[in-house]
Amino acid sequence: MKKIGILLIISILQFKTYSQSSAESKLGAWYMYNGSHKLSEKYSLQTMAHFRYFEIANAFQQEIYRLGVNYAFNPKMNLTLGVSYATGDLAYDVPSIHLYEWRLYEDFNISSKWGKFNARHRLRLEHRFIHRDFIDETRNWFRYDLNVNYPLSKNWSIYAFNEIFLNFQGDLFAQNWTGAGFLRKVNKNLKLKFGYFQIRNSTVTLERVRVGILLNTDFF
Repeated sequence: MKKIGILLIISILQFKTYSQSSAESKLGAWYMYNGSHKLSEKYSLQTMAHFRYFEIANAFQQEIYRLGVNYAFNPKMNLTLGVSYATGDLAYDVPSIHLYEWRLYEDFNISSKWGKFNARHRLRLEHRFIHRDFIDETRNWFRYDLNVNYPLSKNWSIYAFNEIFLNFQGDLFAQNWTGAGFLRKVNKNLKLKFGYFQIRNSTVTLERVRVGILLNTDFF
């Protein structure tokens, strides 16, 4: 029995190691919609829907929907208050507990110019209400995102970003996202985004491509 128990433990550890390495070895994808809809001189609505996969078009990881109200103090500074809903699969290619969560968030956004570079700073407080089967928990995060854009032509630009996630409870470091890509302006209301980035936390590094639509409308 003792030998069987040892063999079982070794098998479980090997299975877990294989599952983790499989997730890290896969190139996943995020398919994104982001919208900004101007309602008045000061107010606008922010909308978002993301569909995220462990692989390019397979192995569901997460979907998230977001709605926010934005208030502009001036052309360079604005504040967003919003709510989002997300569902997620916690593991790649193995049965896992699905996660459901509501989030409340507050964003403070600052835009600036560095010569020909356009820079955006986003400071976010995020409050997550997470449900996993019969377990409920609350997490509070601080997120800082720096996004820099450089125009290549009238319709093309490149961008790079880094976003760090910090916990208010437990270990301070939660995640770090780093990436770059291209933006294509289709018209005054529509842009397309293509890029690559890495997600790092204390245990894994995941690689993702991002394909997105950015829609800006003006009802004012």
